[in-house]
Amino acid sequence: MTEILHELGTIARALDSISNVEFKDLKLSKGQYLYLVRIYEQPGIILEELANCLKVDKTTASRAIKKLVANGLIERRTQLDNKKNKPLFVTKKGAQLYPMLRAEHNYSEQTALKHLTAKQQVQLQQVRRNIEKDWEIVKKGQKRNY
Repeated sequence: MTEILHELGTIARALDSISNVEFKDLKLSKGQYLYLVRIYEQPGIILEELANCLKVDKTTASRAIKKLVANGLIERRTQLDNKKNKPLFVTKKGAQLYPMLRAEHNYSEQTALKHLTAKQQVQLQQVRRNIEKDWEIVKKGQKRNY
């Protein structure tokens, strides 16, 4: 029997490595492009929502955001009514990168899904949903029952 999680992990690491190499000239590394794309597609998203979307902890997301802010690719805006949550927005400089990031994503997705049926693609989405349930449990400090 194939160990599907091993296969999925290998796929994720390979795609991440490819992106790190291809986006090196843009000064985007360690998955920072994912943050930029999500903020571009969801302007005004707050850090906690972004971390949940990417399935990372807030500390990891915060570190990536600081680097993107320092590089002038995104900005935090203070709200008058809520100074704690600072919505995130892509700057003009960051927005200029989006078409290339999206093109890379589309190419990688087409390559990854080549020869898979629509049913198989839906099954992959179900795998993600299954794992998200456990992620929510663990995120809330609970333990999974093995």
